[in-house]
Amino acid sequence: MEYEPVIGIEIHARINSKTKLFCRCSNIIFNEKPNSHVCGICMGHPGMLPATNQEAVKKGIKAALALGCEIKEFSKFDRKSYFYPDLPKGYQISQYDKPISENGKIVITLSDGSAKTIGITRLHLEDDAGKLTHTAGGTLVDFNRSGTPLMEIVSEPDMRSVEEASLYARQIQKIVRYVDASDADMEKGQMRFDINVSLRPKGQKEFGVRSETKNLNSFRSLEKALEYEIKRQTEILEGGGEVVQETRGWDDNKEVTISQRGKEGAADYRYFPEPDIPPLVVTKEMIEELKKEIPELHDAKADRYQSELDLPANHAHQLSGNAPLAAYFEEALKVSGEPKKTANWILSELMGRLNESQMSIVKCQLSPENLGKLVRLIEDGVISGKIAKDIFPEVYEGNLDPEKVVEEKGLKVMSDTGELGKICQEVIDRNPNIVADFKGGKEKAIGGLVGQVMGATKGAGNPKIVNEILRKQLSEL
Repeated sequence: MEYEPVIGIEIHARINSKTKLFCRCSNIIFNEKPNSHVCGICMGHPGMLPATNQEAVKKGIKAALALGCEIKEFSKFDRKSYFYPDLPKGYQISQYDKPISENGKIVITLSDGSAKTIGITRLHLEDDAGKLTHTAGGTLVDFNRSGTPLMEIVSEPDMRSVEEASLYARQIQKIVRYVDASDADMEKGQMRFDINVSLRPKGQKEFGVRSETKNLNSFRSLEKALEYEIKRQTEILEGGGEVVQETRGWDDNKEVTISQRGKEGAADYRYFPEPDIPPLVVTKEMIEELKKEIPELHDAKADRYQSELDLPANHAHQLSGNAPLAAYFEEALKVSGEPKKTANWILSELMGRLNESQMSIVKCQLSPENLGKLVRLIEDGVISGKIAKDIFPEVYEGNLDPEKVVEEKGLKVMSDTGELGKICQEVIDRNPNIVADFKGGKEKAIGGLVGQVMGATKGAGNPKIVNEILRKQLSEL
């Protein structure tokens, strides 16, 4: 029998507000000293009253709007009780029956070019637990993460393959980054996944029994855990057994899921309205104002880059997939006026340098204006591409104005047609075979002649003028 996987994903993304969700402790906790960003509120001390962080709520609403969700004018927080060593209050403050948003959707594009819509059940707000570190000598707990603001994005069970699930998760990451609701950096623990997987015979409408695998912290882990769960459940069903509804963990080293406990239901968590936090009331006016802050998202931007700027699809998606990179490109383009050449320089030379230094575009020392000027110099024929590459390391390291560098070093290309004409004629005379190929209809043969002229001028010849002179001289033979 052939089985079909049914997959749903819960994504937890940390909202990048300055402070935690219900207190004034810093939300910037990566690599900070353990237990250094805590207070009586996020540690659950008696008598300490929480206050809702307005910045975190607004960022959550913006993410929900970008995901096509309906924003609820009335929502509330609830206590979700469970007892783990990293949960100091003994409960999590979350949203149960009245979340801040519901009924969203996004579209993913599969490898075969087809599009698929994935429904989003809800995006709700909650605070995070602390972090446990297991060692040979025992378990350590760091409460810096306790109380940090999360948005939990719950999908509909609409995914039917590992590919669809991976594309969905990557799309969510891009969207929450684009609206600046979350940095969603998984290496810093700012985004993680819980996956729900069940199998059913192909053609059957009813879902099978699902398992949940929690706290996956990379796209690779997400993909591998899905592959393993589909394989595990298939083997159980083909062997005549029954899949048990349970919560499982992921072992990254062994690449297997491990049973942890029976799956909890809502009753196990004993939800009840949070008595210390008033309900959230979001006005229509506030929703409309936040809608105005939603930028052009990556898919729309990629489409525009292709239709208006005539960029290749791969370049358009590479640039638009990262909001700061897209912003850098657009600023450089204002100066250069050359979309394709600007894209090429950013994606090859500039990103090559940044990748070598393991730096993001946000920390790039070269301004987009100076990169745009460099591309403009090439396009105007002031310098050749070779000279541009020669001076690029210096321009990049010092964020130098390339126009001044070219002027100071005397690097402007040779545009003297008389002198270039002599060099071109000498190259033609030395290469009768290439000349014969060109005259015989091999158009690309002229590239060999252009290359030799550029070599003779040490890259200073104007390629456009060199090409024109060579063609004129060849036509006269």
